[in-house]
Amino acid sequence: MVLGLLLKAINIYSVLLIIYVLMSWVPSTRETSIGRLLGKVCEPYLDFFRRFIPPIGMIDISPIVALIALNLIANGLVNVFYMVR
Repeated sequence: MVLGLLLKAINIYSVLLIIYVLMSWVPSTRETSIGRLLGKVCEPYLDFFRRFIPPIGMIDISPIVALIALNLIANGLVNVFYMVR
């Protein structure tokens, strides 16, 4: 039950990150109320990765690494759950 809830939350957050990154392709969308809300939710997590991963040219790959990290966390939670169970 708790694991399912955590995995669902990670999945929803991943989708929010993808939407936020796609919104960066149209800069005016980040100025909308939804864009500002997503910025408040996504930027703290993305900023953590931006501190360690510099952009390559004009391409910021930190969102890709952030999504991979979320995926690894989800997989780790599943593995720990089945090891304990």
